[in-house]
Amino acid sequence: MSAHDINLSYVPTWCAGCGNYGIINALKKALTSLNLDLEQTVLATGIGCASKISQYVNTYRIETLHGRSLPVATGVKLANHNLTVIAEGGDGDGMGLGMGHFIHTARRNLDITYFIHNNQIYGLTKGQTSPTSDLGAVTKFTPAPLGNVEQPINIVKMALNAGATFVARGFVGNSAQLISLMAEAIKHPGFAVVDILQPCVTFNHVNTYPWYQQRVKVIDNMEGYDPTSLDKALSFAGLWGEQIPIGLYYRTIRPTFHESLPQLSEQSLMQQKIDNVDITGLMKELY
Repeated sequence: MSAHDINLSYVPTWCAGCGNYGIINALKKALTSLNLDLEQTVLATGIGCASKISQYVNTYRIETLHGRSLPVATGVKLANHNLTVIAEGGDGDGMGLGMGHFIHTARRNLDITYFIHNNQIYGLTKGQTSPTSDLGAVTKFTPAPLGNVEQPINIVKMALNAGATFVARGFVGNSAQLISLMAEAIKHPGFAVVDILQPCVTFNHVNTYPWYQQRVKVIDNMEGYDPTSLDKALSFAGLWGEQIPIGLYYRTIRPTFHESLPQLSEQSLMQQKIDNVDITGLMKELY
């Protein structure tokens, strides 16, 4: 498989300079490096600038409702365990309406990969603060002097606490590392989360490419790094501001959701045959 096989004729409509271009290029290279069968690969997205990625890659794909990519991805994976299932969406999509689904997918350890395009803003709806916007962020919807008064959600810390078994953070400005993280996440047997930092060149004029480049630090080179330790991962996850670690925070192996259930471990839902049952007697008993 080559990157050309993943291309479609549709032209992306993201703003020039948008970090989503870097993410889609990294995704294509990650898929190519794994030599995945595109007919056995499914991409589920929500709604938003990030979720438009499903329109531009040649896999099986579905653009779902806002915040609902993970339950759809769950249904796909349980229906057919053999599929490679990837969910994608933005920070507003996943950490807003999708937050409940995110928590439950993580604690169940579904064998799904989740790429979150995190630009700390609602881009498609013209620049409102998102659940990951920094405290005090000034927009036309949260004007000065107070700016954003809501505490931001730390996606990495949330994923670690909820039980995700692969947790990483990437940055579109470090393409080589991002490609590697995305490939490793797809290969991981369990719920893999990659928080991808990406500038919104139109509505977020604080968290820009230079802003990130001055702050991101490759976590592998930081003192005390140990991706097998949840405590170490949580301590690094708390860093934000002058230092922002990027790379693999944590990886562990535990049974996936479908492996834990006898009725699913041997056969996917699509393989199971259900005999017709006459419920007439039961209905008579009830009524």
